[in-house]
Amino acid sequence: MITKEAAAAAPAPAPAAPAPPRPLKKRPAWDEVPRWQIYLPLGIYLVFTMIPFYWILLFAVRPAGSTSLVPWPMTTEHFEKVWTDRGFGTYFQNSVYVGLATLVMTTLVALAGGYALARFDFKIKRVFMLALLCSQFVPGALLLVPLFEIFAGLQMINSLGSVIIAETVFQLPLSIILISNFIKNVPYSLEEAAWVDGCGRFRAFRIVVLPLLRPGLIAVGSFAFVHSWNHFLFALMFLNNQHKQTIPVGLNSLMSADSVDLGALAAGGIVAAVPVVIVFAFIQKWLITGFSAGAVKG
Repeated sequence: MITKEAAAAAPAPAPAAPAPPRPLKKRPAWDEVPRWQIYLPLGIYLVFTMIPFYWILLFAVRPAGSTSLVPWPMTTEHFEKVWTDRGFGTYFQNSVYVGLATLVMTTLVALAGGYALARFDFKIKRVFMLALLCSQFVPGALLLVPLFEIFAGLQMINSLGSVIIAETVFQLPLSIILISNFIKNVPYSLEEAAWVDGCGRFRAFRIVVLPLLRPGLIAVGSFAFVHSWNHFLFALMFLNNQHKQTIPVGLNSLMSADSVDLGALAAGGIVAAVPVVIVFAFIQKWLITGFSAGAVKG
């Protein structure tokens, strides 16, 4: 028989264990998603994207008068026609000259302006930044009349220099803003350490800061080059001589009110697109890195 003292000394029964929580429904991880759910929409998007390119290639390499959907037998007559008879060899050289000159001028001026905005404080800094941002809302067509008057006064009409200056002016606001953001991401202490070691401001910038800006410079320069390569309006308005025109104006000359040579137009489009595609194929790594760096707030 259990006494009251023994019952009191006995350990209390352990409380019942709580019921295990209901397992949450796990969302499937990326690796667990069926591959067809990924590749199917990507494949559909790729088909719709590549159809226009295939159509251009088809007209460019298909013999004149053919209606086949398969480019066979292939011909280069359209490329020979646009390159020699329509002067696309000259247009190509002019576009390369305008694009490279715009790239160099835009990059150098944007580098100087971006450094000033990133490293110096002055009274109208915010007003200047606001003006740069507002200038992006001004369409290029509104600049044609004042620029034409300026270039006419400087006797630069029908000169590639007028197109280069106009393209550079049009590209500078965005380029300065991007370069300033790139420079803000470079620690100021690195320049100060170079000053302590005896470097001047310019030498410290050239040795310490400039190598770190390579992705940003490539992004800004490539953007300026591609825009000047494809821009049609300035070249059309400022260049009257056929030997001074660029590829976009040359493509426009292939279309008339009565007829359009589709084979020559497609061949000219490929001539205009291939250099840009090759450039982006080589610099896409730097381009993505540069724009990602410029998007980070300094």
